[in-house]
Amino acid sequence: MAHWRDSARNVRFFIVDFRATFPLFLFLLHIRLWTFVFAVTATLFFGAIEYYGFSLTVFSRWLRSYIAGPRKIAQPWWKK
Repeated sequence: MAHWRDSARNVRFFIVDFRATFPLFLFLLHIRLWTFVFAVTATLFFGAIEYYGFSLTVFSRWLRSYIAGPRKIAQPWWKK
Protein backbone atom coordinates (compact mmCIF):
# COMPACT_ATOMS: atom_id res chain seq x y z
CA MET A 1 0.00 0.00 0.00
CA ALA A 2 1.39 3.35 -1.04
CA HIS A 3 0.68 6.42 1.00
CA TRP A 4 -0.16 9.81 -0.52
CA ARG A 5 3.07 11.25 0.89
CA ASP A 6 5.04 8.96 -1.40
CA SER A 7 3.69 10.72 -4.49
CA ALA A 8 6.36 13.46 -4.28
CA ARG A 9 9.30 11.09 -4.37
CA ASN A 10 11.33 10.59 -7.52
CA VAL A 11 10.72 7.45 -9.51
CA ARG A 12 13.64 5.01 -9.44
CA PHE A 13 14.68 1.91 -11.30
CA PHE A 14 16.48 0.11 -8.46
CA ILE A 15 19.01 2.81 -7.44
CA VAL A 16 19.05 4.69 -10.76
CA ASP A 17 17.01 7.85 -11.24
CA PHE A 18 14.23 7.45 -13.79
CA ARG A 19 15.68 10.16 -16.03
CA ALA A 20 18.80 8.05 -16.55
CA THR A 21 16.82 4.99 -17.59
CA PHE A 22 16.05 6.40 -21.05
CA PRO A 23 19.72 6.42 -22.13
CA LEU A 24 20.11 2.93 -20.65
CA PHE A 25 17.08 1.78 -22.62
CA LEU A 26 18.53 3.41 -25.75
CA PHE A 27 21.75 1.48 -25.15
CA LEU A 28 19.84 -1.79 -24.87
CA LEU A 29 18.10 -1.11 -28.17
CA HIS A 30 21.20 0.10 -30.04
CA ILE A 31 24.28 -1.53 -28.57
CA ARG A 32 27.22 0.55 -29.71
CA LEU A 33 30.15 2.13 -27.95
CA TRP A 34 28.79 5.68 -28.24
CA THR A 35 25.41 4.72 -26.74
CA PHE A 36 27.19 2.99 -23.87
CA VAL A 37 29.30 6.08 -23.22
CA PHE A 38 26.18 8.27 -23.46
CA ALA A 39 24.27 6.04 -21.02
CA VAL A 40 27.10 5.93 -18.49
CA THR A 41 27.65 9.69 -18.77
CA ALA A 42 23.94 10.42 -18.28
CA THR A 43 23.77 8.08 -15.29
CA LEU A 44 26.84 9.69 -13.70
CA PHE A 45 25.47 13.19 -14.41
CA PHE A 46 22.10 12.48 -12.79
CA GLY A 47 23.83 10.74 -9.90
CA ALA A 48 26.13 13.71 -9.34
CA ILE A 49 23.37 16.32 -9.33
CA GLU A 50 21.33 14.11 -7.00
CA TYR A 51 24.34 13.75 -4.69
CA TYR A 52 24.49 17.54 -4.39
CA GLY A 53 20.76 17.72 -3.67
CA PHE A 54 19.54 19.03 -7.02
CA SER A 55 16.74 17.79 -9.20
CA LEU A 56 17.02 18.34 -12.95
CA THR A 57 14.66 21.33 -12.80
CA VAL A 58 16.52 22.95 -9.91
CA PHE A 59 19.88 22.29 -11.57
CA SER A 60 18.75 23.89 -14.84
CA ARG A 61 17.54 26.96 -12.94
CA TRP A 62 20.81 27.14 -11.02
CA LEU A 63 22.81 26.82 -14.24
CA ARG A 64 20.76 29.56 -15.93
CA SER A 65 21.30 31.83 -12.91
CA TYR A 66 25.03 31.06 -12.89
CA ILE A 67 25.40 31.85 -16.59
CA ALA A 68 23.35 35.07 -16.32
CA GLY A 69 25.53 36.35 -13.49
CA PRO A 70 24.75 38.17 -10.26
CA ARG A 71 23.84 41.53 -11.84
CA LYS A 72 20.20 41.86 -12.87
CA ILE A 73 19.31 44.95 -14.90
CA ALA A 74 15.79 46.34 -14.54
CA GLN A 75 15.84 48.32 -17.77
CA PRO A 76 17.54 47.49 -21.05
CA TRP A 77 20.68 49.49 -21.80
CA TRP A 78 19.12 51.06 -24.90
CA LYS A 79 16.28 52.67 -22.89
CA LYS A 80 18.51 54.57 -20.45
